[in-house]
Amino acid sequence: MVLLEFSMSPLGKGESVGKYVSRSLEIIDKSGVDYRLNPMGTVLEGEWDDVFRVVKQCYERMSKDCKRISCTIKVDYRKGHAGRLSGKVASVEKRLKRKLKT
Repeated sequence: MVLLEFSMSPLGKGESVGKYVSRSLEIIDKSGVDYRLNPMGTVLEGEWDDVFRVVKQCYERMSKDCKRISCTIKVDYRKGHAGRLSGKVASVEKRLKRKLKT
């Protein structure tokens, strides 16, 4: 399974790009891939092809009306392990013996 964190936004569209980012979240939410939104990006969990397919769909939608796009992608693959989207946080909370802000 893969954890993929990415952030994608258009350049040259002003200071507020929420209009464009929200379109990506619509794609992500409908994809069926498990995800967590955070203030700086989105983390997807799934098979390699599935998570990259979602990123590609977000790019294709954004590129329809954006001439320049910035995207960062970070990938963590671990064979045979699912549920890491919440499990990694739970592991740290267990060690600290308290809940963290997520």
